[in-house]
Amino acid sequence: MINVPTPHNSANLGDIAKTVLMPGDPLRAKYIADKYLKDVELYNNVRGMLGFTGTYKDVKISVQGSGMGIPSMGIYSKELFDGYNVENIIRVGSVGALSDDVKLRDIIVANEVVTDSNYLNTFENCNNINPVCSEELLNKLKEIIVNNNETTVKIGKVFTSDKFYNSNENLIKEKNTGALGVEMETLALYTNAKISNKNAIAMFTVSDAPLRGESLSADDRQNTFDEMIKIALELAISL
Repeated sequence: MINVPTPHNSANLGDIAKTVLMPGDPLRAKYIADKYLKDVELYNNVRGMLGFTGTYKDVKISVQGSGMGIPSMGIYSKELFDGYNVENIIRVGSVGALSDDVKLRDIIVANEVVTDSNYLNTFENCNNINPVCSEELLNKLKEIIVNNNETTVKIGKVFTSDKFYNSNENLIKEKNTGALGVEMETLALYTNAKISNKNAIAMFTVSDAPLRGESLSADDRQNTFDEMIKIALELAISL
């Protein structure tokens, strides 16, 4: 277990809800808190990694940035799980489409991860760690998707990469494994959740399609992001 506060989070025990929405960008965390939560309090500003707790439909919810890449997600998710008794982390981010069946503005839910990272191999008994999402969270999310007739949500495998500027050759290779999209954090989140016996799920808005040379404008990205956040918040209050 981690003693709190950590060098990266000044929150006290009890400041953070059992369920945390986690975008990569801390300013997106502020956006979510300002737009969707009531009675919001800032619990962390160390290194600019903003964290807020408030209520959504009278349920206590927190939202905090993770930063970019596997190492940053690895630090912040571990501290939330093991230091602050967080039970559920819902990653909300953006993803680049790989599959031809995935279009701009779609929402991808990662049920499993493929990777070019060595992160998993740094843990003891790494062969026994299966970086997949929480079955409980996925089943609840499927109910929400059906009840709200969310037709743009696709569930499948994502590629968590150590590189943002990937070659097309590498992306095509991962596309051929069945990966729906490419991003940079989910492997660390799912690995830490398994090790800590906690729950995690990652969902993304499709902001671009690097192999097709397509991308959304800034305004379109924000509007699509809002649709995903509404789904994530409904999942959060169901837990």
